[in-house]
Amino acid sequence: MAAYSTRGVHGQVVQSLGARIVGGAVPEGATLDVRALGEELDVSLTVMRESLKVLAGKGLVDARQKRGTFVRERRHWNLLDADVIRWRVEGGGGGELMRDLADVRSIIEPAAARRAALHRTDADLEALEAALDSMRRAQGDSADAAEADAAFHRALLAATGNEMLTRMDLFLEPGLRERDRLVHAHAAAGGPVPSHRAVLDAVRDGDPVRAELAMLDLLAKAVEDVDRLTGRSAAPADSRPSGRAR
Repeated sequence: MAAYSTRGVHGQVVQSLGARIVGGAVPEGATLDVRALGEELDVSLTVMRESLKVLAGKGLVDARQKRGTFVRERRHWNLLDADVIRWRVEGGGGGELMRDLADVRSIIEPAAARRAALHRTDADLEALEAALDSMRRAQGDSADAAEADAAFHRALLAATGNEMLTRMDLFLEPGLRERDRLVHAHAAAGGPVPSHRAVLDAVRDGDPVRAELAMLDLLAKAVEDVDRLTGRSAAPADSRPSGRAR
């Protein structure tokens, strides 16, 4: 689900309440005093109701007769929603989010790279090359670099020729964008271009084994980048390829 605009009164209320809920300031199961919140935020009950509908769509709140509006249990939250992901990071849950994202990527993307090497078309290669070129030109601009990075991984999924894998971008991209926003703002020397080039070259050559290993190497570098910024130790060994070369 796309992020809800923070512009305007509705957006500001959604941002304020969503961040409080996801950050834990308003706990699971808590009943919301809608009228009091409206007075606190200086908005009408109509604005509050419309904002709560947005949060309900993200799985954060619900309303029942006799109980009123309340915060749902975390298991009901849409943890893939772009706003929920951002609120998790802002609330201090970025480390856990990045670990979960790295695990999911390690399952999906090496297999996608292998399949892309077997099924890519000339149009797929052009899309990958264009994304990589954009990534190269965006060095120093974290927003453009993150957009180009997302475009590369989106094109790689499309290159598998599998419609369900292609739509995995809906599953991965919100977390990827939050990760890239962090990493590309503090890019290490060399940046992400060489590791992405290795994946593209293997896919272009139709070498599935090399493509899979190149993606594993890319993902290991991605984990190291996040660890460097968050001060964590390296990821578990099973998330990194053995004997990988830079």
